[in-house]
Amino acid sequence: MEKELKNELGKIVIDEEVIAKTAGLAVMECYGLVGMSSRSMQDGLADLLGWDNISKGVGVDIREEKVHLDLNIIVEYGTNIHEVAHNVMERVRYTLENKVGIEVVTIDVNVRGVRVGDAN
Repeated sequence: MEKELKNELGKIVIDEEVIAKTAGLAVMECYGLVGMSSRSMQDGLADLLGWDNISKGVGVDIREEKVHLDLNIIVEYGTNIHEVAHNVMERVRYTLENKVGIEVVTIDVNVRGVRVGDAN
């Protein structure tokens, strides 16, 4: 599914994958994050996603012209999980509204794991 925007010149169609990738890149800019995790965890283990698969950690649901996001993250040990999740929500909302031009109704953050160190 995609998000369609209209203006006086015509319409703009933004694919769900573009929204997911943009949101994933915005998430990775946040302090306290080790990386993104896949939406489907197997055996209860959260796997870190590489930069080329970052959109797999983002669920995008577009219903009735409203965008809902589901983010799966792995945080760094020793950080305030609540604060990291809040910063992720703010950063993603800001990025999608100002860079892509879409309004996000809800952003759910699922903390899939805690790791020592960063993704590099």
